[in-house]
Amino acid sequence: MKKLFFSSIFFFLWAATIPLKSWSQQLPQFSQYIFNGLTINPAYAGYKGQGYIQSTFRNQWMNFPGSPQTISLTADLNANNGLVGFGVSLLSDQIGPTKTTSGIISYAHRIQTGEDAFLSLGVGGGASQYLFDAGLLIAKDQFDPDLPFDTQVMFTPNLNTGIFFHSTRFYAGISAFNLVGRRTLDREDIALSFHDIHYFVTAGLMLPISDVVAFKPSFLIKEVKGAPTSYDINGMFLFLDRLWLGASYRSSMRIGNDSVEGNFMLNNRTALAFIVEVFVIDELRLGYAYDKNLNALENYRSNSHEFSLGYYITKKASKVKNPRWF
Repeated sequence: MKKLFFSSIFFFLWAATIPLKSWSQQLPQFSQYIFNGLTINPAYAGYKGQGYIQSTFRNQWMNFPGSPQTISLTADLNANNGLVGFGVSLLSDQIGPTKTTSGIISYAHRIQTGEDAFLSLGVGGGASQYLFDAGLLIAKDQFDPDLPFDTQVMFTPNLNTGIFFHSTRFYAGISAFNLVGRRTLDREDIALSFHDIHYFVTAGLMLPISDVVAFKPSFLIKEVKGAPTSYDINGMFLFLDRLWLGASYRSSMRIGNDSVEGNFMLNNRTALAFIVEVFVIDELRLGYAYDKNLNALENYRSNSHEFSLGYYITKKASKVKNPRWF
């Protein structure tokens, strides 16, 4: 029965993605990236000014058997008085019989451009493994040439680059992922994410409202060849320098030569996320995001839950001083 469940969800996604060549084939994205920019930009490494570790678990489309489940672990620190940053990102992303595992090591060099302003240049390199477990799939047509019927494993190198500017109240960044490695994939059609180049553009502000409340608006634009341009509009309130409450609206639009065929309602990733993060103690933060689908999947009650745990590594004799808010 479990195989049949996986077969159903995989064929549902397969039927949608083959004509689209875009839907569900992009890099995984977390709703709480706004608190951990290393997941979308290697130039973010070391930004927080101290060692930081974060793990995130995302369960997407919960009522769908074989639905996407993503786990990430990131760690970064700085050196040379904050002018150099190092980071590590590990990711496991599974949907039905298909799984992607990747590891990236990042380096960032920071240039001071003002009293409290810095421009960071970053690069990240590593590898990805794409695995297809045919044992979880029951095909109606055993002779379908488009479906593999044995377990397949593929490896490909990864290269990411980025630029990140930040001051006390403002930040902006641009990055590109998957710059190399696509041609090494023998069966790209069975990979969880197409190894196309992904471009990210993001920016945000920190606006004090009172002595105890601040507001952080931000946005993210993601561009992938052949897919609709997706964007996030975020608004987060910070209370007493300890509690974050806010929301994020995610959608997509066609720009330029975006080629989107087939069921555009399935391809549309419109969703609304409600986000909360709290500093339990100065060094420890907990986060949760609830994503409500507003597209064709809305009627399936296939909403998403995301949990995160972050820890600032500090020396015993020191204490976290005003952790940076981006």
